[in-house]
Amino acid sequence: MNRSSFDLHHDMKLALADLRREYSRASLDANDVASDPLQQFAQWMEQALAAQVPEPTAMSLSTLGTDQRVASRVVLLKGCDASGLVFYTNYLSAKGTELAAHPQAAALFYWPELERQVRIEGLTEKVPAAQSDAYFAVRPRGSQIGAIASPQSAPVASRAVLEERYAQAEAAHPGSVPRPAAWGGYRLNPDRFEFWQGRQNRLHDRIAYHCTGGQWIIERLAP
Repeated sequence: MNRSSFDLHHDMKLALADLRREYSRASLDANDVASDPLQQFAQWMEQALAAQVPEPTAMSLSTLGTDQRVASRVVLLKGCDASGLVFYTNYLSAKGTELAAHPQAAALFYWPELERQVRIEGLTEKVPAAQSDAYFAVRPRGSQIGAIASPQSAPVASRAVLEERYAQAEAAHPGSVPRPAAWGGYRLNPDRFEFWQGRQNRLHDRIAYHCTGGQWIIERLAP
């Protein structure tokens, strides 16, 4: 591949290099955070919701493929409690097959309006079928049909093919829509957290948690 063919225009490259902003909204200290990182995360999520941050539950999920390549995509957080973070997907999708082979995953939340990000790492596991059933039942009908129609991550010949699959699935389910067996939830069980608060002069606050012997250890990291 000829890399030069993908180079940005010289003036644009200079403009990108010049883009920067100072962060000054808040600070973060290890003495002020919750002893449990899930509690700290819940506090920050509540503040993001209160601030009406666009898509506050959107998180970049990174997984490891059988070819040892790391893949990332954005998914939506649909549950958070003392057990971990829950999201839903097709178990036969790329992320599903990757998690089946390598259950370790990493999630990233970025809220630029609050000058904050949260990194979370841990092992994933499927949630119980009853939990997936309960969530699927409250999804909009269109999303339910879409979950049946879409062979997520598989190649499709055209948009028309996908729409035809949707129409067939819709016709086949005039009433309630059952959850597909290959669709359901995962729980990310965290063992590492990092809370990042932007600060001036790039001296950002980074407070990390890692679990050792069932206890959360808190430390500050250099920016």
